[in-house]
Formats: sequence, C-alpha cells, structure tokens
Amino acid sequence: MPVKRESFVQTLRAQWLGQQMRRLREHRGITLKQAAEFLERDFSSVARWERAEWPFRRGVVVSLLDLYGEHDGRERNRFIQLAEDAWRTDRWDDDYDELVDASFIDFPWLETRAEQICSWDAMLIPGLMQTPGYADAVIRNAEGAKATDFSVGKWLKLRLDRQLVLDRDPPLRISAVIDESVLRRPVGRPALVRDQLQHLGDLLLKPNIDVRVLPSSVGLHAGLDGSFVVFNMPKPYPEVAYAEMLGGRRFMESPKSKRYCLAYDRLREAALDPRESAKLIAKIAEDLA
Repeated sequence: MPVKRESFVQTLRAQWLGQQMRRLREHRGITLKQAAEFLERDFSSVARWERAEWPFRRGVVVSLLDLYGEHDGRERNRFIQLAEDAWRTDRWDDDYDELVDASFIDFPWLETRAEQICSWDAMLIPGLMQTPGYADAVIRNAEGAKATDFSVGKWLKLRLDRQLVLDRDPPLRISAVIDESVLRRPVGRPALVRDQLQHLGDLLLKPNIDVRVLPSSVGLHAGLDGSFVVFNMPKPYPEVAYAEMLGGRRFMESPKSKRYCLAYDRLREAALDPRESAKLIAKIAEDLA
C-alpha cells in the first residue's frame, strides 16, 4: 500500500532552502544521482527536495552538508534552522539576524520567480523602472556619507541588472500605483527627473506594464502606512508582501500578505486609469523642459 504523504505548503523558507542546497551541491560538483546514492534514496527525491515539493528533513540536510563538505558551524546552523522552520510563513528578519546574511530571501530572488509584481510607491519610482541617472542619485542618498564611486557603482550595476527581468519570456507582469508627489519630487537636476518621467512613459507602452498615478487630490487612502510590494508567485506558491522601514525589512506570506493585496486593490481603484496617468506623467515631464 503506497505511503500517503502529508500535504506541505511550499513556503519561502522551503523554497530558499531548496535553492541554497542545490547551489551548494552544484558548487561542489556533485550530481543529483550522486547525492541520491549517498542518501540511499531515489533520484527524484533529491530533486523534489530542492524544488521544495517535499520538505527537507533535518537529518537529510545534515547528511547532505557532510557530503558537500560544508563544515563551517555558522553555515551549517543556517541550513539546519531553515529545515526546522520550513513550514513557517511568518516574518523572519529578527529570527534569522544572527544566522543569515543580507541576501536571505532578497528582492532579486523574488523578482525572478514572480509572475506579477504589484507595488505601491509613495516616495520613489520603482527600482525596476529607474533610469541609471535616477538610480545613481537614489543610491548616493541612501549610502550617505559612506558613499564612494566604487560602492555606488556596485549597487547601481545590481539595480540595473535586476531590470533584465522586464525582458524575460514569458513576460513579467508589472503593476504599479505611484503617488503623484513621486513624479514631482526633485531627485537631482530637473533634466534628470524629466528623463526619468519620459522613460516611465516609454515603459507604459509595454503590454505587460501597468502604471497608475494616485493624484494628490486623493486625501485618505489605503497606502498611508507607507510603500509596499506584493509578489504574486506561480502556483502553488503563496503571494509574498514586502515592506521596508528604518527598523528593517519584512517579508510576509499568507494570511498576513492578504492585507497588502486588499490595500493594493483599493489604491488601484482610487488611482487614475492608465490613459490619464500617462497624460499626467507627460505633462509633468513637459513642465520640466
């Protein structure tokens, strides 16, 4: 009689662990077949673990870390902790502060896997839509006194490399609601902002990109708590909400992410339609000429 496997929600922790275990295996030059033979398991089992279709068990992770020659205590703890918490969908920035680096569940990782990205932008143009000049100014401001041409150049390249997802196949669907104040915010010279707005107008011509402007005439609205992003992932993965503040970053899965989905829907309804938004963007850019 076949063994019935209990259902497993493919959480971000499980997905991230699977990717990191696959990356470590490939870096060590070990094939799936070799890993399966070491575990005395079927070839497909290791593949399913790496795709997060099945949850990695603690003992399996420990055995594979031994096979892959990963003996650093901090790294082993990182993988083992993820295996033990693979079922969790709550926030993790506080939980993992001492175990993982800043790349844990990062923006590029989500952007390359999402089917659609929905953002409410109350302060700046979305990163995927920024021109090099606009992005440079934003990064220099974020870096502050520690900014150097080298550090800014490094972060700028990373930001521009992220924009390659806009040309992937199948197309990534982008939906953004941008506050009107963002379009009028003086980020650098007027010519820089004008170029940014013209670039934004060009992006609106792409069928997979939807941008709507929330006019300043709208008073109370669903985005008063600050900017956020919702990543709609391919099934069966849950959507992920992201919010950033001075105190840190937060990634949230269902059910907490539902609040952000509802807030985005309300913002989209309150915003101008795409045609009116494009006209307003063009008008503000023209005023800067």
